[in-house]
Amino acid sequence: MLGSAAGGGFPQWNCTCPPCRAVRSGSRPCVPRSQSSIAVSADRSQWYLLNASPDIRSQIEAFPALHPDDGRVVRLQAVLLTDAELDHTLGLLLMREGRGLQVHATESVYKTLTSGTGVWPTLEAYCPVTWQPVIPGAEVPLGDGLTYHAFDVPTEKAMRFPGASGHGRVVGYRITDNRNARSVVYLPGVQHLTDELLEETDGASALLVDGTCWRDDEMPGLGLASKTSRDMGHVPIGGRDGSLERLSPLPVDRKIYIHINNTNPILLEDSPERETLARHGMEVAEDGLELEI
Repeated sequence: MLGSAAGGGFPQWNCTCPPCRAVRSGSRPCVPRSQSSIAVSADRSQWYLLNASPDIRSQIEAFPALHPDDGRVVRLQAVLLTDAELDHTLGLLLMREGRGLQVHATESVYKTLTSGTGVWPTLEAYCPVTWQPVIPGAEVPLGDGLTYHAFDVPTEKAMRFPGASGHGRVVGYRITDNRNARSVVYLPGVQHLTDELLEETDGASALLVDGTCWRDDEMPGLGLASKTSRDMGHVPIGGRDGSLERLSPLPVDRKIYIHINNTNPILLEDSPERETLARHGMEVAEDGLELEI
């Protein structure tokens, strides 16, 4: 797990919420986090990046297995995008020094990046970029031993950029090691945990799931924004029909919250919310956490 925080990281540069104050002052047990992204590999030689955060340079430097060798030969083979959000795609621009990039994305995400944010044409001005269309449900090989299939994550979040359509705006990924048939589900952004989405976790060894906010009204309650967690496209952890209630009973070995907003009290290791997660067998991601399935 290269990064485990939501957009803005932890602490966020312009925020004085209780967790941000605590991590800056050292007054409570907590550790800084960069913006969420993970890397997966079957052999620790060829790596695949899921989302490219604006912190990608420092994340690669912090993980020696991703360091280049033989000149500028890099170990990253491709980037898989879950959506077109800036905190998941700006890192692509920081990879422009490479000899080329292969980016897996749905047609909706591709259209947004080519016509809305300007990320794709800007990147193409520096290096070759290959688009690998992501078709939800299709089984796709990833190098030696790994495959993935994407699944659609329905969202009613307001579209910020032109070019995006409702279908394929957000996806999750299930990545499988075909040598042992074990798999991990990566779902950093989800608005509603529907029965269909929960079916994607059946038989999975690990689930890395959206942990953006503890409460739906977390941001408005702190006076930091008018939008609720669900308005921003993220199911809250606590409360009725929150993710904790839906996920804790699932028979998955490791259930880990990732993409954690700086306002979320689970970042504070001595908080009641963190204790609640531990009692329910749920974990909190940290930068640098390695998971073997």
